[in-house]
Amino acid sequence: MTQIRTTTNPSPLPATVWLPGPHDTEILPIATEVLPQWAIEKIRTEFTHRPGRTPAPLLRLAIGDTDTGMDARIPCTQDTTPGLPFNSSRITPVILAELHPDTLPTAGVHSHYGSEEQGAIDDAWPGFFHRTHRLLRGDGLLLLATRQRRDAEGLTDPLGHLVAGARTAGFRYLQHIVIVHGHPVGDRIVPAPPDNALPGLIHSDLLVLRAQGSRP
Repeated sequence: MTQIRTTTNPSPLPATVWLPGPHDTEILPIATEVLPQWAIEKIRTEFTHRPGRTPAPLLRLAIGDTDTGMDARIPCTQDTTPGLPFNSSRITPVILAELHPDTLPTAGVHSHYGSEEQGAIDDAWPGFFHRTHRLLRGDGLLLLATRQRRDAEGLTDPLGHLVAGARTAGFRYLQHIVIVHGHPVGDRIVPAPPDNALPGLIHSDLLVLRAQGSRP
């Protein structure tokens, strides 16, 4: 893995770049997903397999909207890694939430109940991180995958807003992984963007967050 600096300012968390391997096929995600299949396999290897311990289940959430009652509309699939016991309810899962650019919340999204702190009781986007934090039992991992959005108003980069919301709910920001949609050929990368991405956008972002402590 290669590490790069994404800003000219000092940063204790440089980004890690993931490129597909020479034998990885670029199976592009469907409309409600963000990551290609090779990246999902790498996530299983890097984050769910623990030496000497039972692999943690990987729960994939494809977030298609951020309105009230969103939890009831989010498709959730569980990893079927070979060797994972059928009854893994006592094992804290790794949650992968894929947030498509078309559904990105903006800085203008607020809790129906007032401040961001009160968003813990909101059943729409402001409460998403709080609800996920409770599921992870205080020390589990939340992986949040998204991409920048380009429209008539310019470029929307959601990462700062997402990290701030996660920290409010009790998550610690651990790592930023850049998922490249392309293949290295010599000293350059040949783009292979998802079908639903605009031209010029050849990477997705994966934020690694750990739930800290317990919240009421």
